[in-house]
Amino acid sequence: MATKSSIEWTESTWNPVTGCTKISSGCKHCYAERMAKRLHAMGQPNYRNGFKVTCHPETLGIPLKWKKPQMIFVNSMSDLFHREVPVEFIDEIFFTMNEARWHCFQVLTKRPGRLLQLAGRFTWTSNIWMGVTVENERHIDRIDELRKVPAKTRFLSLEPLLGPLPKLDLNGIDWVIVGGESGPGARPMEEEWATDIRNQCLAVNTPFFFKQWGGVQKKKAGRLLDKRTWDEMPAGAIVSKNATVQGKEPARHD
Repeated sequence: MATKSSIEWTESTWNPVTGCTKISSGCKHCYAERMAKRLHAMGQPNYRNGFKVTCHPETLGIPLKWKKPQMIFVNSMSDLFHREVPVEFIDEIFFTMNEARWHCFQVLTKRPGRLLQLAGRFTWTSNIWMGVTVENERHIDRIDELRKVPAKTRFLSLEPLLGPLPKLDLNGIDWVIVGGESGPGARPMEEEWATDIRNQCLAVNTPFFFKQWGGVQKKKAGRLLDKRTWDEMPAGAIVSKNATVQGKEPARHD
């Protein structure tokens, strides 16, 4: 339940929870659901329940065994703040992240309401980055809830980007990722949506990471924006996977 990752902005994934349910338009073509169904069909024991929310306590100590510092995406196959994940199990996950301070843990949710409800019970060591997914203007309020969370580094994953976000409030936001949807049925991302967000980030010195154009053939579409890659990350990020990643000290507004 922990693997090296091909996701451009991380190095490894750690999945103490698997499974989820759709909550908004960005979930329509969920890659994790497709993968879970495939792993279930292959008989992978951790996907015995398919894409139903399932906790895996046997995986809790895995990051403690990794001695080399790395970026770790937590629950790439789930949402840590899904209502079906017991709060006591979330406590255990935070305990591991607090103990393994040589790693950087990237946690991403579409459920900032529950995140905010529980945030006060956790210890937010500086190696825990907290982010929300925002796919269009309908869910811009997720950013306001994230801003209230006492994480040292807060980030946005604007992927799959399904519409323009012309008036982003980046106060208290330390990093922005943009990406188009990929895989079967992928909905297109307009170039002007991506460049406008990039320009908003540049205006306030917020690190910007362009992940991909996406599409059915995402490798062919590539990840160049205005003829270059955008691999900025907050200062202090662990970047052993990709030496071209640029650490950038963001402008702080909080």
